[in-house]
Amino acid sequence: MLKIDGKRLWSSLMEMATVGATAKGGVRRLALTQEDAAGRALFCQWCVDAGLTLSVDRVGNLFARRAGRFDSQAAVASGSHLDTQPEGGRFDGVYGVLAALEVVRTLNDNGIETDKPIEIVVWTNEEGARFTPAMLGSAAFTGAMSLDAALDASDLQGVSVADALKATAYEGQRAIPGTVFDAYFEAHIEQGPVLEESGVPIGVVIGGQAIRWLDVRVLGQAAHAGTTPMPFRRDALFGSAEMAAALEAIAVEFAPQGLVTIGELSIRNSSRNTIAADLSFTVDLRHPDDARIEAMESALRERVAAIARKRVLTVEIARHWVSPATPFDDGCVAAVARAVDALDYPHQRIVSGAGHDAIHMARYCPTAMIFIPCVGGLSHNEAEDALPEDVKRGADVLLHAMLERAGQSNVEIGR
Repeated sequence: MLKIDGKRLWSSLMEMATVGATAKGGVRRLALTQEDAAGRALFCQWCVDAGLTLSVDRVGNLFARRAGRFDSQAAVASGSHLDTQPEGGRFDGVYGVLAALEVVRTLNDNGIETDKPIEIVVWTNEEGARFTPAMLGSAAFTGAMSLDAALDASDLQGVSVADALKATAYEGQRAIPGTVFDAYFEAHIEQGPVLEESGVPIGVVIGGQAIRWLDVRVLGQAAHAGTTPMPFRRDALFGSAEMAAALEAIAVEFAPQGLVTIGELSIRNSSRNTIAADLSFTVDLRHPDDARIEAMESALRERVAAIARKRVLTVEIARHWVSPATPFDDGCVAAVARAVDALDYPHQRIVSGAGHDAIHMARYCPTAMIFIPCVGGLSHNEAEDALPEDVKRGADVLLHAMLERAGQSNVEIGR
């Protein structure tokens, strides 16, 4: 049966991991930095070697096209991202990009001409580690975010996406929003422990869970740490600590599917001997059901407000980003399932706990995802790892799902 070259794919992953490599074995390629540009350059060279045609859109999304027999038809696309967390791993995002490249290489090796064209996509700023929101490139591509808003997004140093595109020479001309694909498939590490714990090498992803990002600001009163008795204090930090405990309790109440994370916390004008008066923290809420995540947010707002009243604090809560629960296309999910069955790989249906570019794409064109396990369920970490045999299996599934959708007239899939 037709399969990809696992050694070649692994070699490509390891070579890409040298771009922005960290001392602890991870990778740092923040979006639209010189390291990200270097990773893109390496990928582009591999695409040119594979006979692909490159183009870039106005928000820096990168496309590599393999012509089809009926080239005017909508393309079957696959990809992910090359940008990473500040201390990221070797597989998050990049696996999906290079698995798609390996699909094309395998088609080339076997002289297979597809009816529909194939495009590999590298999405800009998927991680949201430099610019927010996350999945910015796919949001602009699908029209979920305006081009102006995407270009105006700035990092902590005040550098905008537009500035970064100029600095990295990724100001493209391809239109935003983009042309609708026939279908979009994304291969990815699971970024959690479910597949590994189940001993299953392939996850057939049926959709993504709801995500809400909130920004919380807690205002108290600055005062001297040595002269203000505890009962007279309006301490924003101690108040925030009580709020954090309340949020953890909400997660317990909505367990096992409800998730709450405080990822960032900062104190304005902080000083060792001054009571904190102006503190901000972020909240990440997740649940597969829209009604349940709405209930989680309502509980959060009520309990945070009650704590603020008790402690004579002022609290402000703003939504930063909302992504509703998103089912994937039945036809694309079925294509992935048929590919897994044909390959006889153990698998299970799974909901994505993380946000992916496929979530935006699912609202724009038929979409599905393929998950493989990651060691220890660990991701967004320099120790992130995956097994070569799992990497290969996931790409095999991607190959056959894409072949079914793209069509071919000169090969038997099961040969």
